[in-house]
Amino acid sequence: MFGEGKGGVVDKPDPRAAGDVVVVKIHAVPMCTEYKGFIGGGTGEHFGHEAAGEVVEVAQPGRVKVGDRVVVQPQNGCGKCALCAVGEHIHCQNGRNIREIIGTDPASATYAQYLHKIDSLLSPIPDGVSYEHAGMACCGLGPTFGAMEQMEVNALDTVMVTGLGPVGLGGIINAHYRGARVIGVESHPYRAELAKKLGAEAVFNPTDSDVLDQILEFTDGVGVDKAVDCSGASAAHRLMVDASRRKGQVTFVGEGGEFPLGASRDMIRKGLVLRGNWHYNLGSYPRLMQVIQSVSDQIDTFITHTFSMRDVQQAWELQATGECGKVVLHPWD
Repeated sequence: MFGEGKGGVVDKPDPRAAGDVVVVKIHAVPMCTEYKGFIGGGTGEHFGHEAAGEVVEVAQPGRVKVGDRVVVQPQNGCGKCALCAVGEHIHCQNGRNIREIIGTDPASATYAQYLHKIDSLLSPIPDGVSYEHAGMACCGLGPTFGAMEQMEVNALDTVMVTGLGPVGLGGIINAHYRGARVIGVESHPYRAELAKKLGAEAVFNPTDSDVLDQILEFTDGVGVDKAVDCSGASAAHRLMVDASRRKGQVTFVGEGGEFPLGASRDMIRKGLVLRGNWHYNLGSYPRLMQVIQSVSDQIDTFITHTFSMRDVQQAWELQATGECGKVVLHPWD
C-alpha cells in the first residue's frame, strides 16, 4: 500500500530455510480485511494471513518435505505449551520469534510469492483439492467452522449468521453443510443475494427498525438456536443475544467494539452460552477438509473474483464496494 488509494508490488529477496522454518511457494492468497487499511489511506508492505502453496525448501528433516502441498496456518505458536499440544496454537502465549531462527527479517506476509513458516503449522492439502479451495481452510471457512464445531450445529438447529462478508458467507456454507436451517443478517444487497445462493433460507436487513421482530416471527417467536457474528459490530452482538432462544448458544467471531450485556437478563434468566472463537482446533483440520471437498460447487460460487498479485489495487477497490464474496490473489500471474 503506497497510500492515497495506490497499491502494487515491490521486490524483496527470496527467503531461505533455516532450522524448522521452511520456505513455501504461495499459489493462492485469499484476501481478508486488509482492504480496510487501503481505503483508510494506509501504507506498508506486509499484508495477509491466508495462503496455500508448495514447500520448496527445507533446512533439515522435519514434518514436511519439498513438494508437499500445504495450507499455511496463521500465527507462530511455540509448539510446546499446553495450548499448542492440544491443537489450540492460535491462543499460544509464547509464540516463536522467526527472526531469531533464520537470522534475518522473516518473509511473513502472505501477499507474496514466497513465505517463511514453521513446518508444524503447515497442514497437508489432499490430492484433488486445488490451492484456491484449500485456501478456504483459513479465514474463508475456518473461523466459522470452529464456531460450528464448538456449538455442535446439526440438522435440528436454526442458525443465524450476522455480517455476510467473506467470513460470514463461509458461515452460511458451514451451517448449511451440517443440515441446519440457516438465516443471515446483512444490509448489502449483493452479499445478501450471494448468501441465499450459498444456502441461506432468508436474509434480514439490520437497518430495519423491526429486524428483531422479523427474526422472532420467522422462528415462531422462539428465537434461533445458535448464532454466529462475523461483523464485529456492537449492534450485531446485541441482536445475536436478543434473537437467540432460551438456552441458546452464540459465538463471537468478528472482532469489534463492546456492547451492553446484562448478567441476569441475558445470561442467567435466558441461560445463554456465549463463546469467542478465533480459529479452529488443528485436530479438526481433516474434518474441515472433508467439508471443503464436499462443497466444491458452493466454494466456486463463494470465490467470486481472482486477481493477479500485480492487480492488488483493483482487488482492494473491488472489496471496498462490497460487490464480491471471497477474493483470491495469484502471486505468479
